[in-house]
Amino acid sequence: MPPEIVRASYSTAGTPDGRGKPPRPRGGSTAPVPRGWFYAAGMRLRPLAVDALLATALAGVALLLGPEAARQGQRPLDATAYALVLLVHLPLVLRSRAPAVVCCLVHATWLGYITLGYWAVVCSFGPMLAVYTVAALHRLRVSVPCAALMGATWIYAGAVSHTDGWPSVVGQAVVYPAVLWRFGVVARRSAELSRQLRREQAERARREVAEERGRIARELHDVVAHHMSVISVQTGLARFVFDTDRHTARTALDTIDATGREALDELRRMLLVLRADDDTASAGPMPSLERLGEMAERVRAGGVPVSLTVEGTPRPLAPGVELCAYRVVQEALTNVLKHAPGASAEVRLGYAPHQVTVLVTDDGEGVVSDRVRTGGGHGLLGMRERAKLYGGRISIGPREQGGFAVRLTLPTSATATVQGDDVTT
Repeated sequence: MPPEIVRASYSTAGTPDGRGKPPRPRGGSTAPVPRGWFYAAGMRLRPLAVDALLATALAGVALLLGPEAARQGQRPLDATAYALVLLVHLPLVLRSRAPAVVCCLVHATWLGYITLGYWAVVCSFGPMLAVYTVAALHRLRVSVPCAALMGATWIYAGAVSHTDGWPSVVGQAVVYPAVLWRFGVVARRSAELSRQLRREQAERARREVAEERGRIARELHDVVAHHMSVISVQTGLARFVFDTDRHTARTALDTIDATGREALDELRRMLLVLRADDDTASAGPMPSLERLGEMAERVRAGGVPVSLTVEGTPRPLAPGVELCAYRVVQEALTNVLKHAPGASAEVRLGYAPHQVTVLVTDDGEGVVSDRVRTGGGHGLLGMRERAKLYGGRISIGPREQGGFAVRLTLPTSATATVQGDDVTT
């Protein structure tokens, strides 16, 4: 894999702007890897060290190829030639920091080497790498002239050596720079695609975190609002009858105790889910429609008469659908407790072949106008979002005969689609 792709794969990991930390080393170590390091053959190397190794390797190959010049009928390399070979490859150490400058400097030294009559092939490896680097790190307006510079230098070398094989020289002057330039462009585009992919992954991760935070906020609202409303009502009742009706006061305290324990159990379950490192953590049972009777009893103990009617044949539903219906009923009854403590409520649960419906109504008696919000609160927004999440329909608003109604319809088939709200106020 070209070094530019390797660098892009590691140095841009973790953040959308390409400035994140490289991955942590394997083997259980928790120490972060310094930015800009490479993984090569199990070792951590800085980019400068990698470029130095490449420059040294190419210079070594050129020096080993030097004696071949005499066998090819070219001018033998002397001390000056070997010095120029080293000078051609030395700037490659900085190729990643200043690609265009290094490319020009390498070609200038290479031109001096060719002008003295030495075999051009010996020093060709450095310019080739320089052209590839420019194409991998710069746009076309910079990389194309550098590739053309290499082709022109190759033709100049043919002219200086008075070659008779011009077709071969011209072909090499066109093919070599073009191939190197193409490889560099592919490496640059691959690096850009890698950065774009990481930005998209980071953005998707942020959206998922935001959605999860919203879900947790809705769960906390549902748990705390409902149970705290019941506890508040029961506390007021116990205080009112504490001296005159000890039995009623004791019943209210028992309700407070049971409600508080259930709230703690649900909060503990949520915290276990958030804290669990794997799927094997025990989080307790999720609220289900089978527990609507318990909810109705709590609300009755809070002073609001509630009737529960089940229509159709109860059957197991998907956990998410059951939780959605349960939370909607919970929120609707909580609103009755808070805003209309003197009203009577009715809960109707209906099972149809391909859907389940929930209808919660109250008669509107005892509405406390100061507690009623003119806009939708978090509870109403949560009900709508839950309905949309499971492809259901929900209508929330006042009834013509007085009171308030919440009607939820959730599909139970696998082909359910998101339908959203019907009428909301």
